[in-house]
Formats: sequence, C-alpha cells, structure tokens
Amino acid sequence: MKNYEVVYIFHPSLDEDTVDEKLERFHDVVSEPKDAEVTAVDHWGVRQLAYEIQDQNQGYYVVAQFTTEPDNLSEFERLLKLDEELMRFLVVLSEGEPTSGMSIMAETFETEGAADDDDDDDDDDDDLVDDEEMDDDDDSPPEFAGGRGRRRRVEGPRIEVLNYKDVSTLSRFVTEQGKILPKRTTKVTARFQRGLGTAVKRARYLALLPYVRHHDR
Repeated sequence: MKNYEVVYIFHPSLDEDTVDEKLERFHDVVSEPKDAEVTAVDHWGVRQLAYEIQDQNQGYYVVAQFTTEPDNLSEFERLLKLDEELMRFLVVLSEGEPTSGMSIMAETFETEGAADDDDDDDDDDDDLVDDEEMDDDDDSPPEFAGGRGRRRRVEGPRIEVLNYKDVSTLSRFVTEQGKILPKRTTKVTARFQRGLGTAVKRARYLALLPYVRHHDR
C-alpha cells in the first residue's frame, strides 16, 4: 500500500452534492482492495484559476488522500479521464502535505548565517530547476538579499514539508517573469531547491500558479 493525494478541478457550475456523488464513484475504485481507504477529503470549493482551463476562469477544487495498491491507479485515472465535468486532476505520492494549501513549518526559526545542510551538493544543483536561472540583481525580493561571499538564509521558520498547494510560499520563489529563483539567490538547500521545482510545476499544472505573472485570464 502507498499513500497518494489527488487534486480535482471540477467545472465551477457543479454543487457540492453533485461533486460528492462523483467522488464516491471515483473513490470506490481505489478503496476496493483490503486495507485500502480514503483518509481525507477536503472541498476547497470554487476558486479563481491562474489561467483559463476549457474556457473557464474558475474551478471547483477538491483535495483527497487515500491509501491503495499502485495497480489500482490505472483504472482510477481511466475513470477520471472519462468524466467530462472534471476539467483537470493530478495524482501524486503523498509526502505528508496537508490537504489545505499550507506548508508544514518548523517550530524554531532560522537565523542569518545558518549552515546549509546540503553544502556538500555540487553547485550544479542551481541548474536543476528547468534551467530557470537568473543573475543576482536588484529585482530580487528583499528577503532573499544576502550579498556575495557570505551564505545567508531567508529569515523565518524553516519549511519542513513544502506543500505544492501553498501558493503564498511558492510565489516568493518565483520572479515576475515566472522563473524560479536560483539557489544562489535564495540561499536555500539544494534538496529544497529540487523540491521547489517539482512543487512549482505541479502548482502551475493545477492552475494555482500562472506560468507567468499577470497571466491573461
């Protein structure tokens, strides 16, 4: 058994009862094996999309988490693709993210000059996120300004689990041109930078983040 999370974007005209009926049919597939179960269902309701999907600028979001055998996913996804009122969906392995759009923060705060626990990683890790590098310049947000020659980290609580649904946090690491800030600018660890790239890609696919700022709606 593995833990999965699925984000649904339904047509905004659907009400909660209709969505629940669809979810019950979908989830019957993944919960069929012994010990498989749906552990959480979170209705976000109708939200503005970062860009249009199927000529709609709003979508009804639902996040669900479940445990099932990987073999059940093919039938589950086949069923989802057949539903014409499901505008988009994404199924991923759950890494402990809450169903809400929040990341999990540490209780303690990082301070300037904190050691980078991934300093042993090659500097080439700066290039791992879609080749979306940019030079340090005055356009960088002030919270990332660390100067050259001294390793500094963003002040504030450490992010223990970066949630790809956490638009507020992800937006801090994306430029006005839609590029992900490089590690040499943000001073985050290489491990965090890799996770950041994956999270931003998922958020863009789910229309939680635009591909470029001020995206035409």
